[in-house]
Amino acid sequence: MVGVDDVRVLAEYIGEPVIDGTLVAHWALDETEGAIAHDSVRAHDGTVIGTCAWLPIDGQVNGALAFDGSTHVVTDHVLNPANGPFSVLAWINGGTPGEVIVSQVEGVNWLAIDTLEGTLATELTPPTRRVPVPPLISSVPVADGAWHRLAFVWDGISRSLYVDDVLVAQDEQDSLVECRGGLNLGCGADLSLGTFFSGLIDDVRIYNRAVRP
Repeated sequence: MVGVDDVRVLAEYIGEPVIDGTLVAHWALDETEGAIAHDSVRAHDGTVIGTCAWLPIDGQVNGALAFDGSTHVVTDHVLNPANGPFSVLAWINGGTPGEVIVSQVEGVNWLAIDTLEGTLATELTPPTRRVPVPPLISSVPVADGAWHRLAFVWDGISRSLYVDDVLVAQDEQDSLVECRGGLNLGCGADLSLGTFFSGLIDDVRIYNRAVRP
């Protein structure tokens, strides 16, 4: 039975934003100044290393951060890939083959542009095996100067890559390598030359569940 008191309580929440408890980090990258990329859901604020160029109205979702091939953002530890299903999503515009969007310190590149064809790729693989598992590489170009929504999803059974909400690569993997390092936005895990992103990155999200874009 629903009474008047129940309706009153419900009315208090009308118009309030829905909070997704599985969203463990969200960098909207909507800042207008400074060197801090704020995490809007928890305490994983990122620090811009290099010259930051905030573009308040030029992102895909409000503002974005322009990376010049030498700038990156560092955060503290957010998630260990080995702990269970998770997803990482980001909007990008630009980039060239070999550049990286999201990587983990002392770990691997989560979202990257393949060095040969400029397609979406990930180096997240299972722990070391007798026969190493190669990176998962799609056949869809993403370094073409247009906005693309990229995603890596691991559901505990398979790893999947999405471009613009379309599944572009998938294989079966029941585990991923463990790492407890922080994250880099806009460069590779080892900070090597050629991995620093040149272009725009917007609205980076990490979930501790498998998201189907």
